[in-house]
Amino acid sequence: MAAYGYHCEECEEAIWLAAPRAELAWLKDRAHVAREVAKHVQAGLDSWIADGLAFLDHHGGHSVVLTQRSERSPK
Repeated sequence: MAAYGYHCEECEEAIWLAAPRAELAWLKDRAHVAREVAKHVQAGLDSWIADGLAFLDHHGGHSVVLTQRSERSPK
């Protein structure tokens, strides 16, 4: 099983989020849309969206890429 997240190539920091790769790619490409939606949603955003936006904001202007890691199943 794989986990997906973002990796800042300049800071060498990564965050692993509970979302599929396609949704993380969408968020990275459309962060401005998600921020606008967040202003108008009373219930708040899913935690992976809020955490992803916070990571992207913190690393604004840096090279942030989607990344994958394999998770080993417990034996």
